[in-house]
Amino acid sequence: MILPTKPAALLRCGDVIGYEGRWRRVRALQRQTDVLEGEGVVVAWAEGGFDRFPAEAELLLGHARFLRPG
Repeated sequence: MILPTKPAALLRCGDVIGYEGRWRRVRALQRQTDVLEGEGVVVAWAEGGFDRFPAEAELLLGHARFLRPG
């Protein structure tokens, strides 16, 4: 099975992303510009926590069916 990717700059709330071996749902986003790291996106996960990605980072998209409770 081949899953699509999406640049971090194009993420939307509700997207399901494969990250660190788990599927996580995007709860909120904030775009940032950092002098050292450049353009980026801070993503808050519905499952808790947050991470920062470079705007051009390609992230693996999934579907809500991949999310498992707990």
